[in-house]
Amino acid sequence: MAILLKNKRKAAPSVAVIGVALALFSSPFAVSAKDAGASFDVIPHAIEDSQDIRDSVSAEVALPQLAQNHEKNKASQLANGDELAQAAADVNDPLEPMNRVIFQFNEFIQGLILRPLAEFYTLMLPDEGQEAVGNFLDNLRSPVVLANDLLQGEMERAWITTKRLAINSTAGVGGLMDVADKWGIKPHSEDLGQTFAVWGIPDGFYLVLPIFGPSNPRDAVGTFLDSYLDPVSHWLDNTHRDEWSTARTVVGGVDEFAGVMDDLQKLKETSIDYYAALRSISRQKRKADISNGAPSDAPLPDLKYDFNADLTTK
Repeated sequence: MAILLKNKRKAAPSVAVIGVALALFSSPFAVSAKDAGASFDVIPHAIEDSQDIRDSVSAEVALPQLAQNHEKNKASQLANGDELAQAAADVNDPLEPMNRVIFQFNEFIQGLILRPLAEFYTLMLPDEGQEAVGNFLDNLRSPVVLANDLLQGEMERAWITTKRLAINSTAGVGGLMDVADKWGIKPHSEDLGQTFAVWGIPDGFYLVLPIFGPSNPRDAVGTFLDSYLDPVSHWLDNTHRDEWSTARTVVGGVDEFAGVMDDLQKLKETSIDYYAALRSISRQKRKADISNGAPSDAPLPDLKYDFNADLTTK
């Protein structure tokens, strides 16, 4: 996240600069004005009633200019109105008072639990260890990505996900190393929220979920239903390994938050309205994800919690 830094410099003009400026305005500008005045003064003596003629000509020239300026102003006002309407549509936050309360709750939870855990996590594990944990969690989630690739009709991306899963699960030692990425097979992420968007389901209004953060009704439903597509969640549920599910949930959330917590803090310190800034960033990031655009640098964690205990079927 780029941070705008404004450097204020104070400059005190010297007496010499003021003198030069006065000289410029007092000599050549005055001479040119005088010469211009003299040239126009010749006209009334040469042509009878020339002043009236010049007035009428000036009026004829001024009228089209005034009309043109009026049209420009009108067009500018319409453009500004369209921009305001577009901005209002982009905000689309009818539940803002409630959302802000949930937002503050999330901030409290992050400060009380998530940030201390993330700081301990980054302190105890070197960068290589954190990368291995992230790779392992991403590899576990590959079946969900693959299912959504297929649901979206993205056969080429589905084949990429299949190759990544096979390579990283074997040569990558169970996904601890992203060998596929080193071989030029780049990762991507898909979820049911993106699939619903491809199917033409609108996102709806802005919504802040407890713990999960920025979302909307479409993505919220997709977040909770993703576990139905996750064979790992089904296996953990069917074998009653609830502690493994909890560990996966906690480690996944901490790992994601650890990667963005510094950027979030900087955004918070430099934003006039932190809530509005995150709302804007989350929407931009989501649009890029849905359109399969370039990976966004938006400092937003994608917390992939495991809800198999509640949502998966027996």
